[in-house]
Amino acid sequence: MIRKIIHIDEEKCDGCGACVNACHEGAISLVNGKAKLMHEHYCDGLGDCLPACHTGAITFEEREAPAYDEAAVLAAKAARESHPHTGCPGAAMRQMRHEKPTVSQTGEAESQLTNWPVQIKLAPVSAPYFDGASLLVAADCSAFTYAAFHSKLLAGRVCLIGCPKLDGVDYTEKLTEIIRQNDIRSLTIVRMEVPCCGGLEMAAKNALQASGKFIPWQVVTVNIDGTLQQS
Repeated sequence: MIRKIIHIDEEKCDGCGACVNACHEGAISLVNGKAKLMHEHYCDGLGDCLPACHTGAITFEEREAPAYDEAAVLAAKAARESHPHTGCPGAAMRQMRHEKPTVSQTGEAESQLTNWPVQIKLAPVSAPYFDGASLLVAADCSAFTYAAFHSKLLAGRVCLIGCPKLDGVDYTEKLTEIIRQNDIRSLTIVRMEVPCCGGLEMAAKNALQASGKFIPWQVVTVNIDGTLQQS
């Protein structure tokens, strides 16, 4: 049948995941960092996802598509509620709380990660853990290189990680919207000493400037030998 249904422009999509959360029918998922209409018969054509998309990647179109199947949507919702952990971890937003760095009963230092997902490409632009957050934008290699990453850098901060060289993207637009749309209190950029990490630092700085906000910020550079570079 010919009916109104959403269309997602993957070129405009930045993978924020806001539309996934806005779609109450569960028709949209993130695939390789991009929103995709996975179940056409779940889409009711009402467009709750449209206002959630800050890049304008979602529009309406009229084309051949299966009819909206409310029974299938309700069955899928029931299945998700009975198996809450079966979804893609990258699309499931989670928030964890830690008072301060501690040592567990096994003698191991406990994780200080407070948010999920942590990949810049997967993180929702608007998430409750951004409210009043001290934001840590870190090169993904830094956590493996600097032994005290959790206790010295991550503790008390919301973390986003990335590698512009491997991802092949400019994070500026995504980070700009995160800073602009949320009450970010401070920004810490953690990069490696290698030149290619300059892309991450530049993206975060440009995002802060483009957001129009004035918040405290700093850059921490980790050397390949695991030490911090002295300023």
